[in-house]
Amino acid sequence: MKDKQLKPLAGIIVPLVTPLSGDGRIDITGLNNLIEHVIRGGVHGAFILGTTGEAQSLSMRQREEMIKETSRILGNRLPLLVGISDTSLGDSVTLAQKAYEAGAYAVVATPPYYFTTAQSELIDYFENLVSLLPLPLFLYNMPVHTKVSFDAETIKRLAQNEKVIGFKDSSANGTYLQTVMYTMKENPEFMIFVGPEEMTAEMVLMGADGGVNGGANLFPELYVKLYNAAKSHDIEKVRDLQQRVMRISTNIYSKSRYASSYLIGLKCALSVAGICNDFPAMPFVHFDKERRNEIEKAMKSIENMLDAD
Repeated sequence: MKDKQLKPLAGIIVPLVTPLSGDGRIDITGLNNLIEHVIRGGVHGAFILGTTGEAQSLSMRQREEMIKETSRILGNRLPLLVGISDTSLGDSVTLAQKAYEAGAYAVVATPPYYFTTAQSELIDYFENLVSLLPLPLFLYNMPVHTKVSFDAETIKRLAQNEKVIGFKDSSANGTYLQTVMYTMKENPEFMIFVGPEEMTAEMVLMGADGGVNGGANLFPELYVKLYNAAKSHDIEKVRDLQQRVMRISTNIYSKSRYASSYLIGLKCALSVAGICNDFPAMPFVHFDKERRNEIEKAMKSIENMLDAD
């Protein structure tokens, strides 16, 4: 049963990167620096082991350590959401149990990936998964990686179970998300968050509960301001802050032609900022000196812009 005292979430939920050392271990010092940084920036929650957290490139041991250490460092200062997405239902349940033991607010899961699933199969899978979970669940739509998107009616069906409390959409499809929001309008307690930061303000203006934005690892205050402006319908402020968000998106996330550019660029920028190491999990590698220099220049320009605010 869902905890009737569970406080609804709204605002900016930062999808934490997973700081790693050169030998692939969790960089605990970097994780501590990162968490303190985003807390100072005023974010409303933390989400680990998602796409930005490289969950599918981490071992179970690493994922369990990330849950334990993040919870320890947070010390209940922020609600903690834990990604449990996996191709194995059993491993998802194991991670959920670790999250429960660590005091997490909820768990988050994409559809299982590799073989494409039909909507009826998604319903069966999630109804089975939810029955085994010790925590409430957010559905996580990431079709570029899972090859399937939740139909709006599938979400509505799954949300009939009171343990399914929310939805995070990273499709970057505004029409799709508007359809989901319209379909779920009679369930106002069902929380809806948007992943791509480039469209967070637009969706909050239309009624979404907030954003799960990777850039909040770097500049948490900016994304909190953007959310607040959108929530209060301060359109002039939204327009100004949106330009700053777009500058980060175009100058930090697009330094190579590969799909990994977002993640590697973000980690490189965090390293430039002195927050944590820039090592990604295998099979990826960090930027070479030339691209790091480009990120350094971009960071200096963005920081000067933000300082001028």
